[in-house]
Amino acid sequence: MVSPAQQNGANGVNPAEEIEQFDAIVIGAGVTGLYTSYCLRNHGMRVRVFEDGDGVGGTWYWNRYPGARFDSESYTYGYSFSEELLQEWDWKELYSGQPENERYLNYVADKFDLRQYIRFNSRVKGCYFEEDRNTWRVEIEDGHKARAPFLVTAVGLLSAFYVPDFEGLDTFQGQWCHTGRWPKEGMDLAGKRVGVIGTGATAVQLITEIAKEVGHLTVFQRTANYCAPLRNRPITDEEHREIRANYPEIFRRCAETAGSFVHMFDPRSALEVSAEQREEQYERLWHEPGFAKWLSNFYDVMLPGEANEDYAEFVRNKIRERVHDPEVAEMLAPKDHMFGSKRLPCESGYYEVYNRDNVLLVDVKKAPIQRITPTGLATADAEYDLDVIIFATGYDAVTGSLTRIDIRGVGGGKLTDKFANGPRTYMGIQSSGFPNMFTVNAASVGNFVRAAEPLVEWVTECIRYVRENEYVRISPTAEAEDEWVNHVNEEGSKILRSQANSWFVGANIPGKARALLTSPDTAPVMRAKRADVAAKGYEGFLLE
Repeated sequence: MVSPAQQNGANGVNPAEEIEQFDAIVIGAGVTGLYTSYCLRNHGMRVRVFEDGDGVGGTWYWNRYPGARFDSESYTYGYSFSEELLQEWDWKELYSGQPENERYLNYVADKFDLRQYIRFNSRVKGCYFEEDRNTWRVEIEDGHKARAPFLVTAVGLLSAFYVPDFEGLDTFQGQWCHTGRWPKEGMDLAGKRVGVIGTGATAVQLITEIAKEVGHLTVFQRTANYCAPLRNRPITDEEHREIRANYPEIFRRCAETAGSFVHMFDPRSALEVSAEQREEQYERLWHEPGFAKWLSNFYDVMLPGEANEDYAEFVRNKIRERVHDPEVAEMLAPKDHMFGSKRLPCESGYYEVYNRDNVLLVDVKKAPIQRITPTGLATADAEYDLDVIIFATGYDAVTGSLTRIDIRGVGGGKLTDKFANGPRTYMGIQSSGFPNMFTVNAASVGNFVRAAEPLVEWVTECIRYVRENEYVRISPTAEAEDEWVNHVNEEGSKILRSQANSWFVGANIPGKARALLTSPDTAPVMRAKRADVAAKGYEGFLLE
């Protein structure tokens, strides 16, 4: 392990160039960035982490909106690399809220002395591959510069927040924000006329909370979602003891499942049991917490076809039971996409919100938003007076956080140009023409930390291999990259995740090419593929 003084040389700066010199640069101090800095440091490397915010946490730093919390079981989401950490941290709830999650990541940063490597308030403007040096030069918006042979972009799967380009937003006289940039000091919504645009997973959490305090809430919905009860509760002392004793089994179970969750599918088909047995299973799972009703169900519920539609109608009926106004209930019951083709939002009283006198649901698929006005918002058929507008309009997922940085590789090639028709990588890890740059933001669409940890460990070992064998560059071969892109396109077209117009395929961003943004393979398959590539001397990569 290297000391801070060794990390930075004299002070981390080469006086002749006034550019910090490191062995590796990491962009982002969220879940993945923190662990990457920990792993690289433990291999004796001088590391610099650049973080846009003034604190660690990534997703759990920025998403401070009311109601933000895990939808993975808390004890499956935390890091697994330190037994000491596992034994001394107790999650307070089954599904932990944002303040606790941010505290946890600060605790990790302090426990493992990771802050010394982080430069906060450092938004990366550009990353430029210097071919004569085989290094990456990273430039910060404040003019600061650093250089390193290796660059790891831990920039987040869902971090490039998206605000639609509505005419007139600059004229709005009230307060507005995106949920992904909720003010640290909070927002005073008490008694105010509030509009929320969007009804995805974030909006579901937010709307449930703020409906209790606002004067009037108008929800502008384009696409209804299948939402299921979270059933959150405190974790008892006895459960804490059981969890600490059973961490090896918990993580083993997660490692075996497709999405790295603790839930496992029922191997039976929904269609091979009687209607009574099917309904009994649906009802039993409905009363369990979290994703059980999604990921412990009959396996073919997650395949396009009759079983999927059978369960979708079960969920729609649950919505209809909870919403008093039949017309509003039908607006909230999804009919334009299959159950599970989008990540399932978990809720704690969301549908009951629409039984309140101070809440109005507006269908903006039927009457689209035309403009923001000085006093609110206008759709095709009405105007709404608002004091506050909240954009729960999602993210330019996976690639957006990369293409918003000016990244240029060999010959000055721009990553934005290369990704114009969808991401072009090998295993989601590297892109040809951008040597020594590792993209770990596409780690997982399931239980994030469980998939991110092994990926970070693979990248760390790859960098160690390159250094110890005195190579100066590693990048995918054009052939390996082409094969991977073809695999993603062909296999991805068959899976449920690619069937809906969601962020999984970039369909939520106007003008973005439709392409599956993550691997179509399960987490165990991806780990096996990476292990095989490494065992064969990084087959598919060009080592120079």
